[in-house]
Amino acid sequence: MSPYESEPVDRLVTASADGEDQAVEAALRPRLLEEFIGQERVREQLSLVLQAARQRGAAPDHVLLSGPPGLGKTTLSMIIAAELNAPIRITSGPAIQHAGDLAAILSSLTEGEVLFLDEIHRMSRPAEEMLYMAMEDFRVDVIVGKGPGATAIPLELPPFTLVGATTRAGLLPPPLRDRFGFTGHMEFYAPAELQRVVHRSAGLLDVEIDPAGAAEIAGRSRGTPRIANRLLRRVRDFAQVRHDGLVTREIAAQALEVYEVDARGLDRLDRAVLQALLKLFGGGPVGLSTLAVAVGEEAETVEEVAEPFLVREGLLARTPRGRIATAAAWQHLGMTPPQSVRAPRGAQSELWADGEA
Repeated sequence: MSPYESEPVDRLVTASADGEDQAVEAALRPRLLEEFIGQERVREQLSLVLQAARQRGAAPDHVLLSGPPGLGKTTLSMIIAAELNAPIRITSGPAIQHAGDLAAILSSLTEGEVLFLDEIHRMSRPAEEMLYMAMEDFRVDVIVGKGPGATAIPLELPPFTLVGATTRAGLLPPPLRDRFGFTGHMEFYAPAELQRVVHRSAGLLDVEIDPAGAAEIAGRSRGTPRIANRLLRRVRDFAQVRHDGLVTREIAAQALEVYEVDARGLDRLDRAVLQALLKLFGGGPVGLSTLAVAVGEEAETVEEVAEPFLVREGLLARTPRGRIATAAAWQHLGMTPPQSVRAPRGAQSELWADGEA
């Protein structure tokens, strides 16, 4: 771009909107463990770990949080630092591609500091191996020089707490996973828990909402607080512009219809996948790449964004022969399933076997 050209207006508007959304999401995060809604088992276990550490006056064990995105792993890491009254350093696995990157971060930590490492399973192998010693012995070996003349200089680290977050715990190597003293798995939220999340966020955003309106938003949020907060902000906009600002069940339903989120939480991509599967391929089986081409998306997008929710809702199944639609998918789109889909489950045991296309 020429120095005399200005930044495109749409790009500036998009950047501004993204920054505003991030600021709002940060404002909605609970600050303390008692304010965190849901994940009762993880909260209780983590509370014991933190209370015991405070009583001993020592840094708690390293913490690994796993589970789907949007359930509060980053929020819990910040709560851990707040409960310990300690500073927090935030980075991510993809940002650490060399052992030297990790060494620079570790060497600058202060005693008791919390290091939050998001998407820890995507860290490079050399950095992983350096992290083993740092977590266990609070020491790293910095290599100076190359070849036969290279020298390892041991560097002592102050006690710190590593909080790792991952959406794919199975990709963590066992030596790394075993070095975490506490592992918490985050589960999808129940509608009643999401309703409490919506009520809390509505209060912070100064949105007037009745219980039925909150329940409508919660029921379409796919069991994920991040999605619930995002839908709440869009419903707030709709109620503000086209009504008097009060969010009721009817207004929430109208708003989410405008934003293409149906009663079960399916969005445009979800419905496009189901419609292609039913209308173009007769319900399947069909391969992932073929299905992705049919909806005009990358195969990774279909597999990682749409499929997990559709499978969890019982609308789609992965089989050795490809993706297939269930009877519930036909019913959800108002279509009559073929006789083979309506057959007793026992007659389709081979078709429903787990596997990948």
